[in-house]
Amino acid sequence: MTDARYDFASDNVAGAMPEVMEALIAANAGTASGYGTDHVSARAADLIREALGADADIRFTASGTAANAVALAALAQPHEAVLAHEHAHVCTDETGAPGFFGHGVGLIGLPGPSGKIDLPALTEALSQPDVSYRQPAAALSLTQATEYGTVYAQADLEALIQPVKAMGYGVHLDGARLANAVAAGFDLKSVAKMGVDILIMGGTKSGSTPTEAVVLLNKALARRFDARLKHAGQLVSKGRYLAAPWIGLLETGAWSVRAAHANAMARRLAAQMPFPVRHPVEANGLFVEMDEAALDRLRGQGWFVYRFLDGTVRFMCSWATTPDMVDELGAALKAVS
Repeated sequence: MTDARYDFASDNVAGAMPEVMEALIAANAGTASGYGTDHVSARAADLIREALGADADIRFTASGTAANAVALAALAQPHEAVLAHEHAHVCTDETGAPGFFGHGVGLIGLPGPSGKIDLPALTEALSQPDVSYRQPAAALSLTQATEYGTVYAQADLEALIQPVKAMGYGVHLDGARLANAVAAGFDLKSVAKMGVDILIMGGTKSGSTPTEAVVLLNKALARRFDARLKHAGQLVSKGRYLAAPWIGLLETGAWSVRAAHANAMARRLAAQMPFPVRHPVEANGLFVEMDEAALDRLRGQGWFVYRFLDGTVRFMCSWATTPDMVDELGAALKAVS
């Protein structure tokens, strides 16, 4: 077997884009105050508020898992639970972090096609009576773009959020791949108008060094939030290095422009895919039906990809994916099909 290639294993395998590295170098000059009180963090926060068209308090973490978990801990008490799609990252890939950071906060998984929560299932969950022996729902967690590379329409998100807000519950939006959703046509400025309390804007998967922006659209949650981050080990002393990438991502437009490229590469791969594609290709991922023998043959040629939660094989494109890389993979797929 040849050495494994990780080009399409995840959008995390690519390095950081040039705009990010240039912003980090610029931020490295001179001295700066600590723990997010510096001029670089202030500039990055201003750019995020401008992009959202909304006032918000902004914090930065080095981990999407920590960002999500701390956010959910701010929206639910230890005896309560968060509603989310059953295949959402918070439910399947964060090793109980929401419960750990939330000191017992539970998760209630909901079904729905292609990673999107089914509205009747949400309605049913919200109708459950409060009883002493079960953690009641206190918040909703949504993912945009979804774990299956699909993008919620604005109206669909609003339909899910409205009944949750009507009950006085909180709303968290996991935007690890929000850039790809925006590049697919989702209006970023709509987020603040929907009733989202905490938005996580993803930098890492979008082509940055590790950084996620925690956007507190509900500014009442900002009270003692720095203490919450410190308690979770997420209040970084040299905070400018988490904030600086966002200047490179947003000031240049690279966050969405390069996501559009990743989306285009996914469509290019879909056009060459000899295996059935199970979910709509709307962002930067493809999920295809492939038997184990074909997957073994592909891996035998040196390509490493994952079998995902629903049994499909996942192919992810990134800002750094090139047409030549896609075409080479396309040829390999045809050879093993």
